Amino acid sequence: MPEKLTEQTTTGDVVADWDVVEYDQHVRGTLWHVLTISFAIIFVIYALATDNFLFAIIIILAAIILFLQSAVEPGKVYFAITDLGIVLGNRFYNFNEFKAFYIIYTQEVQTIFFDTKSAMRPDLRIPMTEDVDPMDIRQMLQEVLEEDLEKEEPFADRAARRWKIH
Repeated sequence: MPEKLTEQTTTGDVVADWDVVEYDQHVRGTLWHVLTISFAIIFVIYALATDNFLFAIIIILAAIILFLQSAVEPGKVYFAITDLGIVLGNRFYNFNEFKAFYIIYTQEVQTIFFDTKSAMRPDLRIPMTEDVDPMDIRQMLQEVLEEDLEKEEPFADRAARRWKIH
């Protein structure tokens, strides 16, 4: 379980740190907006026609979230790799909370993924900035965690980036 940072929290010495954005902000064109609104209207009409009011509410809430996300600038969150774990925002994750890590580094994606041991907690996804050397980060993390070379970028992340909803 991640520990909320306090003055008494022992995090160790910082090995690498940078700021990450909370979410990717995409440039969405007119076609994207027209298609998204059209699909939302079709789904809401279908939900109301089949008396599936919960589905209609979910579609409406998703549309509101997408609208708010595009209207608000994403915040920056502090990320650090220390010799005892990682710091993300105001949380400290000890290395023993992770099974492994893997790095996806392509022209489109520069991200570190941490596989958590808990089935209830999702894996952590940390975007790297341009000034971060992925080989240095990889070497640092290999000293404390196993690297999973078989993993690929999750389908949900690829789909969200492609459809500009992440």
